Amino acid sequence: MKSVKKFDKFGRVMKEIKKSGVAIYADPAGTEDLVVLSPYRINYIHSYAEDSKFFLGLAQGKLLGSICRNCKYKYGTPRSHCMECGSKTDWMELPLVGKVHSWTTCYFGSEEFLKETPFNLAVVEFEGVNTLFLSRLAGVKESDIFIGMKVKANFRKHPKYLVSDVYFTAK
Repeated sequence: MKSVKKFDKFGRVMKEIKKSGVAIYADPAGTEDLVVLSPYRINYIHSYAEDSKFFLGLAQGKLLGSICRNCKYKYGTPRSHCMECGSKTDWMELPLVGKVHSWTTCYFGSEEFLKETPFNLAVVEFEGVNTLFLSRLAGVKESDIFIGMKVKANFRKHPKYLVSDVYFTAK
């Protein structure tokens, strides 16, 4: 039976888990919790279906939104049908420059972003587009971000066909 070491600081627990795979965390109230490393990986195969063109556009250095065929409402995040009037939409190319409408700093993220934590997310608005676009804001310190800050789209050199293939930086 493997011996389990006990720690009172979670940082030391994490170091021990990486080393041996198991540790006991004793919280300030004295409660002891067994913490076990349990790697989990799954291959998930899916289709982007109607959204495929958006992800293919990212791989080509383009941001694609949609525009309503009827009322001309413009979506920063593509839609197959207009949320205003219900008509079908067509693809349209979005500008690569926008401004920060709102933003937040994330101190935890999915596996895709763990190495970047903490990271900034910005809600970007584009001139002439009715809805907003959510994306990472890279290369900018949290203290330097402000509402109205001009930003530009950047694209991964080697796309993974994920939303994270695009990110924004200060312009």
